[in-house]
Amino acid sequence: MSDERSASPPTALITGAASGIGSAFARSLAEEGYRLILVDRNGERLKATANALSADCEIMTADLIVDEDVAGVEQRCRDGIDLLVNNAGFGHPTGFLTTAVEAEIAMSRLHTETVLRLTLAALPSMIERGSGGVINIASVLGFFPSSTYSASKAWVINFSQSAARNTRPRNVAVTALCPGFTRTEFHDSAGMNMTKVPGFLWMEADAVVAVALRDWRKRKALSIPGWKNKTIVSLGRLLPLGLIGRMLSSADTRPQAP
Repeated sequence: MSDERSASPPTALITGAASGIGSAFARSLAEEGYRLILVDRNGERLKATANALSADCEIMTADLIVDEDVAGVEQRCRDGIDLLVNNAGFGHPTGFLTTAVEAEIAMSRLHTETVLRLTLAALPSMIERGSGGVINIASVLGFFPSSTYSASKAWVINFSQSAARNTRPRNVAVTALCPGFTRTEFHDSAGMNMTKVPGFLWMEADAVVAVALRDWRKRKALSIPGWKNKTIVSLGRLLPLGLIGRMLSSADTRPQAP
């Protein structure tokens, strides 16, 4: 590593940085002295997020289901960063059989193809330097067969764990972060009714991010914040799929059809 790079602050690129867990990552990393590259499709909110931070911020307004926009962020990753946080994502308020296939494809592309492309763009320079890493935002739902959303997050978990095994010997850490219910705008934006979820299951975004960064620095391939979420995942691995399906159906928080 050159003396010039060693003397400069580390750089983190965060997708979906304008709100929720993404903006919590931005706040935490800014406090640690990172230079930030903030990516989101909402340019106005992105500017507001950057202006609220005491950090050197570069803004990239990009819709990461549009190929040209993804290509631009890929190139920024290839230019060299120290941490990539693949956070951008969304869910659907409707079930698998009642969601337009175009919407399902868009979600799948954002959660899988974009994560794949940006991760593979960022890793080579990290491996060459022997430092840095990636945090891919998955979900506790990735351990349960509940929807196409959970299926896409299962892919993120599998992909991240595989990447971690390959990059760990080169001192590069890849972590799949699996949050549970987190207090952000995610559910409201998706039109989901979350009133059935008990209050004790919720975590604050800043607490989730603190666990994620701690586990990433410990080179853990999987980060599940909070003992309650860890318990849910552990029990889920023991229960029969049929029982899990009935439990998920009874706890369905999507709006009901009229």
